[in-house]
Amino acid sequence: DSNWYAHKKDYAGKLIEDDKIRNYLNARINKGGIAKIVIERTLNKLIVTIHTSKPGIIIGKGGGEVDRIKEELKKLCGKEDVQINILEIRRPELDANIVGDTIARQLENRINYKRAIKMAIASALRMGAEGIKVKVGGRLGGAEIARSEEIKQGRTPLHTLRMDIDYANVFALTVYGKIGIKVWICKGEVLGKRDLNPNMIAGGKEGGPERSAGFERRGEGGRGGDRDRRGGGGAGRGGRK
Repeated sequence: DSNWYAHKKDYAGKLIEDDKIRNYLNARINKGGIAKIVIERTLNKLIVTIHTSKPGIIIGKGGGEVDRIKEELKKLCGKEDVQINILEIRRPELDANIVGDTIARQLENRINYKRAIKMAIASALRMGAEGIKVKVGGRLGGAEIARSEEIKQGRTPLHTLRMDIDYANVFALTVYGKIGIKVWICKGEVLGKRDLNPNMIAGGKEGGPERSAGFERRGEGGRGGDRDRRGGGGAGRGGRK
């Protein structure tokens, strides 16, 4: 999620600066539904693109909040030219980072982990996901011995390269300790060429919500992933007698 080039002597410093920016924004906008933060650099300009399900919280009334964040980033990075772009996620139920963060917040509020996971799974399937898998580990329900548990529904073929599977690994800080949460969401099969840089949208305005172009998926078709793993459905077995 960092799109820039640097010389060998400057690479480490810019990488550390990217980490500081992400940590700052995640702490500054902890309830903004942030899915990911993409950082781009030119010679004298820093471009930060925030993918979020709640752009109104980040932009603020009349754009005042995003202007304050921009000024704070200027002080943090020591740069005068900082641009912030806000990209709205239309279906947050299909974003693994947002789903994992939602489950984590519920666990921190002492909601039963099975209930939180089943609610997230139902929402994802209702929005068109082909399958979802959630794995949690730690002192679940306040148990004295840590354990891991996995709940899944639908299909999540991890060995099929054409499948569009979103993955996230987050954690929840509960009163019993840290609980790790892993989320896999299968959105379908990619048939065309996937856009590797969806942030490059012509006519995008700074600070305004935008919608990135998607890619074609196969919404139907039963067992395409299984045929791939078997090597074409057994076509090369030969005429054995």
